[in-house]
Amino acid sequence: MRSSRAVSAGATISDVAEAAGVSRATVSRVMNGLRGEDEITRRVREVAERLAYRPSATARSLSLGRTLAVGVVVPDLANPMFQAVLRAVTDGAYRSGYGVVIAETAGRDEREVDVVRATRARCDALVLVSPQMSEQALEAAADELGPLVLVNRSLPGSRIPSVNVDYAEAMYTVLEHLVELGHGSIAYLQGPASSPSNRARLEGVDEAQVSFGGTSLVTLPCGPTVADGYAAAEAVLATRATAVVAYNDQVAFGLLAHLGELGVSVPEDVSVVGFDDIELARYAAPSLTTVRVPHDELGAHAWERLSALVAGTSATADDHESDTRTEILPTQLVVRASSGPAPAGSATPVAVARRTPQPDGLAWVVDGADTVLAAGESRLARYREGASMADVHAPRPHLHPVRSLAGTRITAASPADRRHHHGLSLALQDVAGSNFWGGRTCVPGEGMQVLGDQGRQVRVAVEVADGRPGRLLEQLEWHGRDGEVLLDEARTLDGELLEGGAGWALRWSSELTARRALRISNPAEESGSLPGYGGVFWRFAPADEHRVASSLGSGDVAHGSRSPWLVVAARHGTAWTTVVLVQDRGRPWFVRTTPYLGAGPAVASGRPIDLAEGHSLAVRLAAVVLDGLHSPSAVAERWYPFGARLLAEG
Repeated sequence: MRSSRAVSAGATISDVAEAAGVSRATVSRVMNGLRGEDEITRRVREVAERLAYRPSATARSLSLGRTLAVGVVVPDLANPMFQAVLRAVTDGAYRSGYGVVIAETAGRDEREVDVVRATRARCDALVLVSPQMSEQALEAAADELGPLVLVNRSLPGSRIPSVNVDYAEAMYTVLEHLVELGHGSIAYLQGPASSPSNRARLEGVDEAQVSFGGTSLVTLPCGPTVADGYAAAEAVLATRATAVVAYNDQVAFGLLAHLGELGVSVPEDVSVVGFDDIELARYAAPSLTTVRVPHDELGAHAWERLSALVAGTSATADDHESDTRTEILPTQLVVRASSGPAPAGSATPVAVARRTPQPDGLAWVVDGADTVLAAGESRLARYREGASMADVHAPRPHLHPVRSLAGTRITAASPADRRHHHGLSLALQDVAGSNFWGGRTCVPGEGMQVLGDQGRQVRVAVEVADGRPGRLLEQLEWHGRDGEVLLDEARTLDGELLEGGAGWALRWSSELTARRALRISNPAEESGSLPGYGGVFWRFAPADEHRVASSLGSGDVAHGSRSPWLVVAARHGTAWTTVVLVQDRGRPWFVRTTPYLGAGPAVASGRPIDLAEGHSLAVRLAAVVLDGLHSPSAVAERWYPFGARLLAEG
């Protein structure tokens, strides 16, 4: 009889306890997830379900000593991008029995810390979306107000979990698209100066300026709203730019509206590209070319991170190469009607690459402070000195961007998840106590630490070999953390075209000679936190799909193997590119396929290398860059032997 009455009137905890034959305290522990799984727990749940018992939210909060709510702080509730993130967090929280406290900073930096602090007082944890406070303030907030998760903001090397996209990479992709359409003058309408995502976009502009030297890239102050974009139209026209990239879609909408009023046709006169791909982007007139940012996934992943923190199940990572505290989600360029070829007579041909290079082969040519490997007028690889890199990244010469003959970019430099990764470069984890890899340093027993112990590679001389236009010769010194020269390096970079225009190949050869007795080691491997890494390392560009294989088979078996070759195939849109890496030293491969794609044979893996004064260490790698998807069997039969011969001839 009690069960019938309880169902009709609303069952109480006493009803469940009596029906299950347990105490009220046992029911409370079961319903709050505080009791282990056993027969009693299962019986209580069955009874609660049969009686349709719903615990009192107030009583549950008092019992747990928690509010059972999380806070989400956003800059602007009117922005559809933030609405999508908020919706995804709310959905995840609801499914887990949590409420959500929503707060807005209205984009006012001076009130952000106060809003965050006030919100945290009413909830158990926080999601901060696009926070604009300084890194120091964020670290302090984590100490005072945690647990918290960041969205659209990353602090490399920080213990604060974050979910972000690489806005610098996305901006580079947009500008590459416009350059390929023939636009020689492009304007960027900036967002708020204090916005980290705006600063990241500007980094992408800087990267593109270096890569596309013949293109004029102009940045204009603007803002994040429709009104800001509308107000910027006349300033845009004054630059005579034939293409404009807006900080976000809302800015692009305002710009499109004013350009239409001024009689400017899009894209016939000016191309316009946005950021975010909010729902209205496809319905704009014309439909808006934009970068699709995965707003829903940002929110869903943020909730996953936060719920793990609240539950105390979040794993911590000690190593910066396997660190999952910063999660980077992929973006996608969505090409619609608002971008098109540059107007007739205004196009500036900036060669990226083409399928049929001129027959004189590859040649290194000086381009400002850099050296470019070119096939006729097409640029396949840019070799940068790296002297301006931040000290924490272990400054060094590196190749970026590197492209296939079809023009697909296959390297990434200073990506949001690993700022110390730079295209294709030679980097070692530890040389006589100095970090030449960049980023944090492994300290046995303490994990990865920021020590300021990075060294740098300093160029002494560089020249193109006489009679060999495809060979670049470089002399380098490896300066340790205190400025001591530890190593002298003779580096040779050879470029070669493949027969029939199938692709091109690169041979990297370095001979490192010790100035004094020293040790080259892998402290992360020795501490047991990660297999060895360090050597000639290729950080690949983000891809829509990838495949990895070695002589042992496909997939994860490549990592740690001593295969003579490794094949990395990546799809960008509909185009596949296959890179075959060949070594001749039998070193174990360091391979990462998530959260990023990168590979290289690891030096000093397994045991340290001790060099006496005047003794040398050889580090070599050959790479064959092919357009299309090539099977492992084709690699083994044709391209591995070619790469092996290339190393032997060097």
